[in-house]
Amino acid sequence: MKRLFAVLAAVLLAPSVALAQQPKFAYTELQQRQPAETNTGKIEVIEFFWYGCPHCYSLEPVLEPWIKKLPPDVQFVRLPTIFNERWQHDAVIYYTLDAMNLLPKLHRPLFDAIHRDGLRTDNQQALAEWLKKQGVDDKRFFDTMKSMGVDTRVRRAAHLTVAYRINGTPAFAVAGRYTVGAEQGRSQQGMLDTVDYLVGLARKK
Repeated sequence: MKRLFAVLAAVLLAPSVALAQQPKFAYTELQQRQPAETNTGKIEVIEFFWYGCPHCYSLEPVLEPWIKKLPPDVQFVRLPTIFNERWQHDAVIYYTLDAMNLLPKLHRPLFDAIHRDGLRTDNQQALAEWLKKQGVDDKRFFDTMKSMGVDTRVRRAAHLTVAYRINGTPAFAVAGRYTVGAEQGRSQQGMLDTVDYLVGLARKK
């Protein structure tokens, strides 16, 4: 992973990929299209986030109703961004929850616990106590954290952070071709409006 972090730093310091701008929307078009993470054949929208990111947390109340209104030909995917070992640790937690089918129940409560209640996810005892309060077997959780399946998905997330040239969160990718960050969107709704525009652009292509 340390080698991967070094590669990430080198990529993010390299010359930027092509920037595109319409009269109303600013975004980045990747020089190399990335393959879809799902096999649905739909237009894929990826949200790059980190549980510790306050901007990602404040986006959630706006993002959740937006997701529910996505067209049938769009597939939404959350992807934990990895810049360093601290972010990697939270990515492991995310994929462990997913492996245990607990994301629908605990994704938002975990965000709340971190930003509202001050939970430190890198404090194993504090995390174990929080899990118990949610009715989760903490021993099974920590065993799952060490599984090959979780490790493989975390490595994939680190790879995609580099491949999409993500340099901050929250950020979005559309159809493996376009990305939009917070600065380009200028506001929470501006980011989502740009994603909507890019979905339409991908649909035409």
